[in-house]
Amino acid sequence: MMNLSLPVNSPMLSKNFTYGVATAAFQIEGGVADRLPCIWDTFCATPGKVVDNSNGDVACDHYNRWQDDIELITSLGVDAYRLSLSWPRIIKKDGSVNQTGINYYIAILDRLKAKGIKAYVTLYHWDLPQHIEDEGGWLNRNTAYKFQDYVKKTVVAFGDRVHSYATLNEPFCSAYLGYEAGIHAPGHADINYGKKAAHHLLLAHGLAIETLKKHSPNTQNGIVLNFTPAYPETDSIKDKIAAEYADDYFNQWYIKPIMDGTYPAINQQLPKQQQPDILLGDMEIISQELDFLGINFYTRAVYRHNLDNRFEEVQLPNVARTDIGWEIYPQAFTELLISLNTRYTLPPIYITENGAAMDDHCINGEVNDQGRVDYYNQHLNAVASAISQGVDVRGYFAWSLMDNFEWAEGYLKRFGIVHVDYKTQIRTIKASGLAFRNLIASRAD
Repeated sequence: MMNLSLPVNSPMLSKNFTYGVATAAFQIEGGVADRLPCIWDTFCATPGKVVDNSNGDVACDHYNRWQDDIELITSLGVDAYRLSLSWPRIIKKDGSVNQTGINYYIAILDRLKAKGIKAYVTLYHWDLPQHIEDEGGWLNRNTAYKFQDYVKKTVVAFGDRVHSYATLNEPFCSAYLGYEAGIHAPGHADINYGKKAAHHLLLAHGLAIETLKKHSPNTQNGIVLNFTPAYPETDSIKDKIAAEYADDYFNQWYIKPIMDGTYPAINQQLPKQQQPDILLGDMEIISQELDFLGINFYTRAVYRHNLDNRFEEVQLPNVARTDIGWEIYPQAFTELLISLNTRYTLPPIYITENGAAMDDHCINGEVNDQGRVDYYNQHLNAVASAISQGVDVRGYFAWSLMDNFEWAEGYLKRFGIVHVDYKTQIRTIKASGLAFRNLIASRAD
């Protein structure tokens, strides 16, 4: 039996510490006939954008199998389930509520509540309705207000069924990968777009927090940010400056406006056409107090000085990597949590995603994913180390509940602690899932 172990006296072994699993709507649901098209549908249909030319039309067929999937979640013994809502499933093109979509999520939330599992709901996990993208998407300031309207209608309909709302998941991915690098939907590759899209996403977050405080004051309301800590390749001053710049560009850009009400100083160094369009009052809206901060962590990045672009990422040789090519470097997790806690006055933290893609195979009904068990063991202990050094972490969500559509990688990379056979839709709990279940069950009262 593969097990996960934590320090005996760790708060992570208390029943007060929340353990959960996480998914995202587009990655698992399918059920496309009952919702509007989103930017990922369009992206998937564009040749060359998704490695295996797949799409989310069926995915894990969670739209039809959600009842069995909640039984699966229950069997893992978790306290909470982090799920995202499909905006194009909930809101019609004219802005009115799609009652079929609302009823679908209400049924899920009611079943979770009946099972004693807290619902941590993410309001936006990248699946912007395509008709809104056609009007400019996140480059259009008005999208932030359309998001606010969707949030209001949704939380009013859900009532007291939700424990926690996150406004956005990883605005870095939506802004940088979607509008600047072009490797995620909607696939724009323009350096002048990234920070503009980011600002409107953060504005949407702030407007949503205002709405949540008014219409859902009893839920825990926050945001989920991803961090890929930046390390210099050498101890040279130039490499250190390069890593700091990359950190501001990719990481601090998304947390500093929320915590401090201002963008990193590098904003002034950007060409005018790359700078966000900030209107009076925007930063006050963005920087409202949060009930929690969700942190997603997978890996670190290493940078060296580059004369043309200030920094360039370096791929270190001979390091352990996951199946998606990301370095396994758990100490960066501890160092990230401590550095954020030192730099900002943070609300309570939840690790809303952490996990690893591994080359899994289901053999005789078993998936012995020792590599993933090792990854979880190392990273859970990295969190425990940060807690012991004063960081207020209240929970940990494994990414992901099950193998699913891994965005631009299609179905080629598996992050689940549950294996999915995409032909039969049979779910098989992996060794990592059993180990996670055992860890949760081992907690003291």
